[in-house]
Amino acid sequence: MAYQKKEHAVREDRGEFSARRRPELPANDKIDLNDVELLKHFVTEYGKILPARVTGVTAMQQRQIKKGVRRARNVGLMA
Repeated sequence: MAYQKKEHAVREDRGEFSARRRPELPANDKIDLNDVELLKHFVTEYGKILPARVTGVTAMQQRQIKKGVRRARNVGLMA
């Protein structure tokens, strides 16, 4: 019996995260580290920081988010 190549199903939606709404960032590309409401958009319900590939932020903004979330956790503003 000859080998038959299996046809792969093509996904119509093209991407898992395309439906997710990305948070609006400030126009000046600086993230206020004290803005807890903004930082909550970058954290899951379990408190884990979302990766930049999901949120669509730059590497510098991701470092600022990481720093802000960690500070907010230490001060007690975020759980």
